[in-house]
Amino acid sequence: MNKLYENAETGCCPRFNPEPWDKKKVTFKDKLFIKDHVTSFLHIPLNFGKVMVRNMEKISQTQALTPEPILLSDENSLWGADIYIAVSKDVPGAEMVKVSGTFLTQVFEGPYKNVRQWVKQMTDYVRQQGKELKKLYFFYTTCPKCAKYYGKNYVVLLAQI
Repeated sequence: MNKLYENAETGCCPRFNPEPWDKKKVTFKDKLFIKDHVTSFLHIPLNFGKVMVRNMEKISQTQALTPEPILLSDENSLWGADIYIAVSKDVPGAEMVKVSGTFLTQVFEGPYKNVRQWVKQMTDYVRQQGKELKKLYFFYTTCPKCAKYYGKNYVVLLAQI
């Protein structure tokens, strides 16, 4: 377990508070992220841990950790996903991107096998708000070990509108 968030109970991922993220409208204006790619097989990540360790080491060395961790995943293919890790400043040796946009958010809790149902619920929610979904991101709020420790596996869906 890494020690990036030493004030967290686990020393790893802070406990997630779903209230600020559930059924909200969030706007990012040039929010800074590291962008990387995870190889998947039918949306099941194969090298997620390795990619995260590599990037978190760079973030730690640069002291670019954000007070609230945000990890977005763009599940853009059956064979891979682009991941975006929020940072407080440029990180040498990493691909840096800025994300801007308005997003409707909804928090889900449970096993990843429910993702299809979450996507449908999110799509319906966006439609009920009279909006059009342009892109969908998954915000994984904790690593699997911390989710097990906390007893909750929260995932936030962010629908760009």
